[in-house]
Amino acid sequence: MKAIGYNQSLPISNVDSLMDIELPQPVATGRDLLVRVAAIAVNPVDYKIRLKGAPSEGEFKVLGWDAVGEVVAVGEDVSEFSLGDHVYYAGDITRQGSNAEYQLVDERIVGKKPKSLSQAEAAALPLTAITAWEMLFEHLAIKQQSPTSKDKSADVILVVGAAGGVGSIFLQLAKAITGATIIATASRESSQQWVKKLGADYVVDHSKALKPQIDALIANEGVGQVTHVASLNSTASYFDTYIDLLVPFGKIAMIDDPETPLDIMKLKMKSLSFHIEFMFARSMFNAVDMQEQSHLLNRVAELIDLGYIQTTVGKNLGVINAENLKAAHQELESGTSIGKLVLQGF
Repeated sequence: MKAIGYNQSLPISNVDSLMDIELPQPVATGRDLLVRVAAIAVNPVDYKIRLKGAPSEGEFKVLGWDAVGEVVAVGEDVSEFSLGDHVYYAGDITRQGSNAEYQLVDERIVGKKPKSLSQAEAAALPLTAITAWEMLFEHLAIKQQSPTSKDKSADVILVVGAAGGVGSIFLQLAKAITGATIIATASRESSQQWVKKLGADYVVDHSKALKPQIDALIANEGVGQVTHVASLNSTASYFDTYIDLLVPFGKIAMIDDPETPLDIMKLKMKSLSFHIEFMFARSMFNAVDMQEQSHLLNRVAELIDLGYIQTTVGKNLGVINAENLKAAHQELESGTSIGKLVLQGF
C-alpha cells in the first residue's frame, strides 16, 4: 500500500523528512477495524513527533492522527461497526498513523462520519473535537445543555489561541451546548473574524496585555469574571495572568508543552485547579472508558448533521503525498495557519 513516512528525524526542508513509500497492507484482528483512508488532516502533533520521534533503525514511521475512510475489514471481536461503514477518528499515537492507504484502528475510538460533510470536511474534526470535548466537559467540568436552550450560565470561559484547530471546535461546542460566555483571543483581523464566526461572544488581542482588555469588558459590557481558562498555546507566558483573572475555585486546562516550568503553588491562594488535556491518554493506556471517545465523536457528528457545528477546514492542500504533507508541516511549524489543513485521496 502507498504510505508517507520517515526513517530519521529531519527538518521539513530536508528532501527525506517525509517520503513516499510502500508498506504491506495490515490485517485486522481483535477489536481493530481496517480502514481504507479517504482523507486526513494534519496537526501540530505530527511535526512534533517527526522532529522528536525517530523510528527504530531500518523502519519507517507513518504519521497522521485524523482520518476519514471506509471500513473494509474487521477483527473477530468487533461489535460496533460493519463492512462499508464510513468512519472518522484520531487514532492511537503508539501505532502507525493515517498517512497511508490503509490503517488499523481500535473500534472504541472511532465514530460514524457526519453524513452532511464531505470526506475532507470530516477529516478536519476528530483529534480537535476529542481534545475540545475532553477539555470542556471532563477537565473544566462545564455543564452541558440542549442546543435548543437559550439559558445563560455564570460561566465565563477565556479561550487563548482560539483561532487554531482545537480552538475552532472548542468555540463551537461551547456555543452550541453550554450556556457560557466565551471570550476568545486573536490578534490578526482574519483570526478575529474567524473566532467571531465560530461562536466567540467577545474577542481580545493576545498581542496586548489581556487583563486590561478583560477588565474593560467587565466594566463596560457587564461580562462576569473569568471562571474557566482553555489555554491552547503559550501557557507559560499567560500563567500569572490566568491566576490574576480567575475567580476563586476557577479552573485552567491546557494542551501545550511549556518549556518553562510552571509554579503550580501559585494556584493555592485562590484554590484554583489545573488540568492537562492529552487526547491520546485513553488509547495509550487502554483505559477502561476508551469507548467514551467513540461516544463523543458520534455526538459531535449528530451536532454537525443538525447544523449546530461546522467543519473547521482552513485549507485543502490536495492529494495525500510527501510533497503536500511537507507543505502542511511547514505551515503548521510557522504558527500562522487558521483552522485545519486537510488532504484527500491517493
